[in-house]
Amino acid sequence: MSSEKIRVGVIGAGGNTTKLHIPGLQAQEGVEIVTVVNRTAASSQRVADEFGIPNISPDWQAVIEDPDIDAVCIGTWPYMHAPMTISALVEEKHVLCEARMALNADEGHAMLDAARQSPRCVAQIVPAPHTLAFDQTIIDMIADGYIGELITLDARIAAGSNFPNPNSPTHWRQDRDLSGNNIMSMGIWYEAMMRWVGPMANVFASGQAVVNHRVNEAGHRVAMTIPDHVDIMGKMEQGGQIRFNVSTVIGHVPATVDVCIFGTEGTLRLYMAGSDPMALFAGKRGDAGLSEVAIDPAKKGGWRVEEEFINAIRGVEDITHTDLTTAVKYMEWTDAVTMSLRTGQSVTLPLMG
Repeated sequence: MSSEKIRVGVIGAGGNTTKLHIPGLQAQEGVEIVTVVNRTAASSQRVADEFGIPNISPDWQAVIEDPDIDAVCIGTWPYMHAPMTISALVEEKHVLCEARMALNADEGHAMLDAARQSPRCVAQIVPAPHTLAFDQTIIDMIADGYIGELITLDARIAAGSNFPNPNSPTHWRQDRDLSGNNIMSMGIWYEAMMRWVGPMANVFASGQAVVNHRVNEAGHRVAMTIPDHVDIMGKMEQGGQIRFNVSTVIGHVPATVDVCIFGTEGTLRLYMAGSDPMALFAGKRGDAGLSEVAIDPAKKGGWRVEEEFINAIRGVEDITHTDLTTAVKYMEWTDAVTMSLRTGQSVTLPLMG
């Protein structure tokens, strides 16, 4: 398929799909989005009209069963990711699936198994994008011995956080039936941190739903079972440990992102406050303090998900952001956090294998 036209069907056309995936795919030479299906025929038609897509489909099964479609872009909520991805792979279609990977690690493993049984197909999970500009610099500095040996990674993520608001509407991310064991932005940050320092060896978590109920669209009072404030601790496979806080309910936070990697010889700090752009700081033993790191443009990553997906289909490059093996690791970690929250005990990783 190195030079053939790639025909894509879009399943689920929410914010990321219309902002990034559809324009990104249409920008690739030799790619045509031939159909779209959203939650209603009316919304499907609106998207088709906006992006010049020639057809809408009656349901997601019709997209996957269409023999003329080569690849699907899945932009639904996580509860449908596994059945759609597995069905598409069985039909020998390439899959670009929105993050988070699935409801839980069992579904993630089933998706990975399906991909392994269809080795001619490309399967990609949309990656955590927040740190792409800094990842290669951080990876190289750690690999070159800048921090020495890892002592601890200390992270506080409070993007979008504010004082609790019981009157705020229920979001699909707060519905376990739709989002599964995924909690706030916890998974995307763990995925990014795995790029730098590898996975955790165990997890101990404590959390709470500070806003313990909300009113849904039907006017019913709904209990919140997914935490809006969570603290996670544990040891890293490579040595050292981690302390990781994610919250959407703390006010007047000094920084929305504050991630420090402390080592025996140096410290790295990824920091963002208010409307200021994210920046990387570093300091070695003997320095007066931390100084901002100038990111080499050659190492500055960015969003190229759709390009990577199409290139992988054409055999030009392999999937790195994010392959299903990596995604399963963050899903196992997500399950481990939920298990620890429920039991009050430390959970060892990996969960399977």
